Amino acid sequence: MSSAMLRQMRPTLVYALLGIVFMFAAPHVLQLFTIINLTTAIALAILALSLALIWGYGGILCFGQVAFFGLGAYVYTISAINIGGSTWAILIAVLLTSAFAAALGYFIFFGRVSDVYLGVITLTVTLIFFSLIRRTSGPEYKIGKALLGGFNGVSSPPINLPWDARTFLFPEQVFYVAMAALILCYVFVGWLVNTKFGRVCVSIRENELRSELLGYDVRLYKLGIFTIGAGIAAVGGVMFCNGVGRITPDVFNLYNAALTIIWVIVGGRGTLIGPIGATFALFYLTSALGGQSVLNNNLVLGVILIVFVLLVPKGVAPTVIDWVNRRRRKRPVRSRRRRRGRAEDAR
Repeated sequence: MSSAMLRQMRPTLVYALLGIVFMFAAPHVLQLFTIINLTTAIALAILALSLALIWGYGGILCFGQVAFFGLGAYVYTISAINIGGSTWAILIAVLLTSAFAAALGYFIFFGRVSDVYLGVITLTVTLIFFSLIRRTSGPEYKIGKALLGGFNGVSSPPINLPWDARTFLFPEQVFYVAMAALILCYVFVGWLVNTKFGRVCVSIRENELRSELLGYDVRLYKLGIFTIGAGIAAVGGVMFCNGVGRITPDVFNLYNAALTIIWVIVGGRGTLIGPIGATFALFYLTSALGGQSVLNNNLVLGVILIVFVLLVPKGVAPTVIDWVNRRRRKRPVRSRRRRRGRAEDAR
């Protein structure tokens, strides 16, 4: 890794280091129930990170990112039940989900489907999964030894040690795995967007026609970042079903599809840490609102979305970064004015 890339990745590495500190400190100061909830929030943060990559850096507004999230969870669960272990099941979930995204993306991008129809297609795929899996409640609906369970879902086998399929991880240990997965995905995406591939994807987001005239195969780059984003979403799905203990078709519903968009809008497009932070904040906000009956969760989230779209269109992270940069630029000006004032007083 070159020194220039290291400088560009310095904020990413700093946030990753803070995440590592939090990973080892949290189980010692938080209760078990909080750790379990944190594991769920971490899984959702990985989902938000995947959309932050393909939308914020690739310019691909995917309304159905939860399709890859839920598919990864279901593939993991079914594979772990049939194989009898989680190690290969995780790999199968990521690879099959990425392959599905690559096949879907091939027809979308090489078919020159416009951005509006891309959003409609991905959302339709999500709702198709939701509708189909809800209708698999009979005993005849099974894959190998795994019953799909219909709207009741299916229990997910817990993660086991790679070298011992009979030794399962406790919730605190699953938290470590989920947090490590988030940090690794975050560092990987931070590295990816600073490579030539990532810079070309950003140029395509800014001006697709100009990038194509420069000789880049826009379709191939879009397909690549779309597939990578789906694989990261699948990792989040695996962590989610391990945190919750089961997976149901509700993961594909319209509410979750919209919520993922809200996380990225609130956190800020074009950033990685912003959507992650917004996921944690909104997850605990909706959890707190769930304990009362005065305000409706959907109403609150709708108000938050409207407020941020109208008043903070860039999102929290870019707005804070712009404010800090303005403050830094003003400091030299103020210091020069003070020196001039002192010089005039001395005269």
